[in-house]
Amino acid sequence: MQAYRYALDLTPCQERAVLAHAGAARVAYNWALARVKAVMDQRAAERSYGVPEESLTPTVGWNLAALRKAWNQAKTDVAPWWQECSKEAFNTGLDALARGLKNWSDSRSGKRAGPRVGFPRFKSRRRATPSVRFTTGAIRVEPDRQHVVLPRLGRLKLHESARKLARRLEAGTARILSATVRRDGGRWHVAFCVEVERAERTPTRPDAVVGVDVGITHLAVLSTGEMEPNPRHLDEAAQRMRRLARQMSRRVGPDRRTGQRPSNRWERARRQVARAHARVTNLRRDNLHKLTTRLAREYGTIVVEDLNVAGMLRNRRLARRVADAGFGEIRRQVEYKVKWNGGRRIVADRWYPSSKTCSGCGTVKAKLALSARTYKCTTCGLVLDRDVNAARNLAAIAREAITAGSGPVAGRGADHKTRPGGQVAMKRQPGTAQAGKTGTVPPQGGTANRALTKAH
Repeated sequence: MQAYRYALDLTPCQERAVLAHAGAARVAYNWALARVKAVMDQRAAERSYGVPEESLTPTVGWNLAALRKAWNQAKTDVAPWWQECSKEAFNTGLDALARGLKNWSDSRSGKRAGPRVGFPRFKSRRRATPSVRFTTGAIRVEPDRQHVVLPRLGRLKLHESARKLARRLEAGTARILSATVRRDGGRWHVAFCVEVERAERTPTRPDAVVGVDVGITHLAVLSTGEMEPNPRHLDEAAQRMRRLARQMSRRVGPDRRTGQRPSNRWERARRQVARAHARVTNLRRDNLHKLTTRLAREYGTIVVEDLNVAGMLRNRRLARRVADAGFGEIRRQVEYKVKWNGGRRIVADRWYPSSKTCSGCGTVKAKLALSARTYKCTTCGLVLDRDVNAARNLAAIAREAITAGSGPVAGRGADHKTRPGGQVAMKRQPGTAQAGKTGTVPPQGGTANRALTKAH
């Protein structure tokens, strides 16, 4: 499964048609949500009056089939204009609600991992992102590769050529499953969800191993010594974004308490702010894709860290720069791109002390301040950049990697909390770690066990 996303150049008439379809999806979503909430509130009220369970108001189905059946029975009264839009527009809203209710239910019952998911909320015409998804009907790319055809919307012009997708479709190695039209940052885009028959590929250097240490000073430091600079797109655009935000604050904006509508000047300022944010997002996405694609195509094995990005974002001093760097996105892109290119990705344990370990002799320091950007080993005298040292330790992990799904091959390289003290030269074997001790990793080329989490 792969997505192809292209910008659209819509005429005013086409934009009104797309907005009408997105509005139809929102109407169906809000109607179904109101129906579900009404039944839930009625059942809760009846329980408070002591009504037995078997006498409560019957529940309504939350899955897409039940919601669609109920909508088809009521659409003539709810939306007399329903024939003006494609049935896929209403299906888009109902499908979004079904997914939201399922995620909320699974989150409450513990079936869904991650943060708690809240109950779905009603969508506003002004605040919701216009979007509509087509899964049936005429969905194709025109032979000129500059236009696409979607149900009821007709022939839409692309801002760029769709030659990559068209070549796969012509060769019979791809099949379009759905198309989603969405407004993002003031521009309309169409995203095709495609089932791709991907040929087997081999990296340029299949036997090469590279460790990738991500950071803020440098976006990525490789074990080869290469340092990928951090472009810091948000910092570059911060001055202009502040100026645009001040302009918007001086305009007459909406007031929900009094029902005041925003002025046209406020709307124009808001669109400028949205475009500025979208530009930063696009620049960051482009830079990360270029970096991860180059790594996946060149190296046969890539070792990355299992970073607690959510915890880093809770640090108010680092949150903005960590979010701008995109640590989690780098790992996500590497994960699927190595599969495309026939490589392997290894994730080091979150508590593996890659920065505290000497890549020369394997000694582990008890403490290493974040301000110390140069690693100095008092045992062997190695003096090396801190990030390069960490990347080399990550690359050395790959020598002990085993096949995917077999589990970890070594104990963790460090305790969760390291006791203050001096260096402890001690080799740690799997399952023999003692509280309060730190391990020692042998120099590169050795065969001692190392900390692993996953190998793919």
